[in-house]
Amino acid sequence: MNGTRLCIAALFVAVSAVPALSAGLNPKEKLGKNIFFDARLSVPAGQACVECHSPASGFNGIGDSNKSVYEGAVAGAFGDRNPPAAAYASYSPVFHYDQKEEMYIGGQFWDGRAATLKEQAKAPFLNPVEQNNPHMRTVVKSVANSNYARLMKKVYGPSIFKNTGRAFDAIADALAAYQSSAEVNRFSSKFDLYQAGKTTLTKQEQEGLDLFNGKGKCAECHPSTPGPYHPSKALFTDYTYDNLGFPRNPDNPFYMSNPKYVDYGLGKIVKDTAQNGKFKVPTLRNIAVAGSYGHNGYFKTLREIVDFYNTRDVAGTNWPPPEVKENLNTEEMGNLGLTDADVDAIVLFLGTLTDGYAPPSPR
Repeated sequence: MNGTRLCIAALFVAVSAVPALSAGLNPKEKLGKNIFFDARLSVPAGQACVECHSPASGFNGIGDSNKSVYEGAVAGAFGDRNPPAAAYASYSPVFHYDQKEEMYIGGQFWDGRAATLKEQAKAPFLNPVEQNNPHMRTVVKSVANSNYARLMKKVYGPSIFKNTGRAFDAIADALAAYQSSAEVNRFSSKFDLYQAGKTTLTKQEQEGLDLFNGKGKCAECHPSTPGPYHPSKALFTDYTYDNLGFPRNPDNPFYMSNPKYVDYGLGKIVKDTAQNGKFKVPTLRNIAVAGSYGHNGYFKTLREIVDFYNTRDVAGTNWPPPEVKENLNTEEMGNLGLTDADVDAIVLFLGTLTDGYAPPSPR
């Protein structure tokens, strides 16, 4: 561990175990927030959930375009993917195959390998390239020795730490509760206020919305209207899976260490080559502050990835070949015919999906 990481770890250990608690959180959500911010729950200490899912970037990474993947608790250990958004993940349905639509829907992670948010919450603790705990009892012991252990007993009962499996399950349950809370899923963007009639879009933002819903075909997978997973709010994802033909990321240290590695995404999970290269459609909420884009972080700016959607299949654009060539989505992207001004307008509209918007005060 280098000196910078030691300083970060010391800071987290000193302050993140008792984060500022929002008055609107119930006891289980407060417990989950303590766990989410606690950097002592890794081996070695220093890796909290928040280090890869920062509130400042809408719980997408930390908003740094130079980081496509993140270093784990062990110095030099990197995963193969860009952290998916923790915000709005709680609305994803349980992973399943929809017989009518003939496609997989829902679940967690880019490849759907966790059926629910609670199951997803367990995985980073035990992943050697993330929090690197050797066993769930290591996590449970750390929580039992924390200054929020009393809150854990209040929520799950005084004997919760007597059974390791039950305690680890409760830790994941509390994390899922916090990630399902209004503090994480704020619905406080300019777009939300616009839909509520409390603000207006600029001319270019409105043009971007029209293109998003029309010529750009973005809404085909990122619907801008309420759907089956929220009765009144647009989630900007349908929680399905697609192969968009993203290139391998040459800046990913995992690929440097594994030059023959191919990320088959959903196909590997469901053991079906017809699903190779498919990854979960992410929410576009807070996408403008995400930092890097795509499941592997290949794209460094929002404009770059929108341009890729527009021109992937256009001769002379010189995009690298897709990592997985089969099962490409060619119906909704690749040669959309958008002008540079159209792309700019869509990017501006996507900026209206960032939470925390405060309309200008009236004169």
